[in-house]
Amino acid sequence: MGFQQGISGLSAASRNLEVIGNNIANANTVGAKSARAEFSDVYANAASSVGNTVAGMGVKVDAVTQQFSQGGIRTTENPLDVAINGRGFFRVSQPGVATDVSYTRNGQFQLDSAGYVVTNQGLRLQGYAVDATTGKASGVTGDILLPAQGIGPRVTSSASMQINLDARSTPLSAPASVFSLSDPKSYTSSTSVSTYDQQGNQQVLSVYFRKTANPNEWEVFASHDGTPVPALSGAGAPQDPVGRLTFKPDGTLDAANSGSLSGGTLTAGDLTLPIPFAAATLPVAPSASTTSAPVTLSFSGSTQFGSAFGVTQATQDGYAPGQLVGFGISGNGMVEARYSNGKTLSAAQIALADFRNEQGLAPAGGNLWRETPASGQAAVSAPGTANLGVLQGGALEESNVDLTQQLVDMISAQRSYQANAQTIKTMDQMLATLVNLR
Repeated sequence: MGFQQGISGLSAASRNLEVIGNNIANANTVGAKSARAEFSDVYANAASSVGNTVAGMGVKVDAVTQQFSQGGIRTTENPLDVAINGRGFFRVSQPGVATDVSYTRNGQFQLDSAGYVVTNQGLRLQGYAVDATTGKASGVTGDILLPAQGIGPRVTSSASMQINLDARSTPLSAPASVFSLSDPKSYTSSTSVSTYDQQGNQQVLSVYFRKTANPNEWEVFASHDGTPVPALSGAGAPQDPVGRLTFKPDGTLDAANSGSLSGGTLTAGDLTLPIPFAAATLPVAPSASTTSAPVTLSFSGSTQFGSAFGVTQATQDGYAPGQLVGFGISGNGMVEARYSNGKTLSAAQIALADFRNEQGLAPAGGNLWRETPASGQAAVSAPGTANLGVLQGGALEESNVDLTQQLVDMISAQRSYQANAQTIKTMDQMLATLVNLR
């Protein structure tokens, strides 16, 4: 009598139940992927058999394969949590052993005492270093180390204003023709922008506009923290303009005839203001040192239309010192450090790995997989490039286990186990009948 079929069926059904049970157990495990038991039939001498008279010898488990379909994404309160939306795996390594790399979809990360981004098991997340000047990532992966200190100030060297000067304004006549900071009647319009010196002191650069008797021409005057720019030549001397703005008949800026009147270059409507940022003009003066540079003030995009004066954009490239207040992760994997002065600077970029055959990866426990010859070599790149997915900071990818389907599969596996047990029972009854023949 053949019990082989029933025994193999029991073994296969039991293994299937183990896989299903493991799926259900990991239904709430972040980044976990469901597995599937795959079976094949067993035949003896099938190649030499004649016709269809050979009965099978049962079933065997061919493989238990991971199903790498996308899991749902939910938001969290931890800014270092990150979810992959699409293909790819995080690279993590043992501390001090950057070559011992594993792969995971679990994006639950935090900082360790040294400032490295790590998993719950202490494995370090890998990525690219970012150049502080250019903001571009390097091409070599390594453990991500985030800064702990604040940033120093940056001196203002350029600023930009996009304004509209009212074409309906009339030129000012005497005595208002003599410009004075203290006399609002001596200029048509004014605005200001904050600037910073090398010590992070905030200063105010004020710019004044006055229409001249020449058509479509405006004089530009400036002051720095209430001090005329350029400095007055003597007591009671009139203040000189720093430049002019000329507009075309259609109201757009005539860059070729606009610019600085004293010092600097005449380029596309840019005024290089000869502001004397010497120590004597600063609230806190460092010894024997200037603390700033001339400010190139661009008016590109400014207009002269028949509408009220207005400023649509005012920017400058300096900032005060700032303390680190937190981190965030963007879709392209950039880990951005946020500072109290409002600046956000890229600190690192997370790297993702992809494989030609994901199912060839070997599970290593702890939500980790290992590269194998069957998976192929890891192709490492930035998120959102090649076939890789994008990242979502402050979120996690849930398990892709479908509980409803798993429960149905469990019922089916249980019935299969019972049916195979019944075949063994039937075989036993048949054998008993044969033995008891008289």
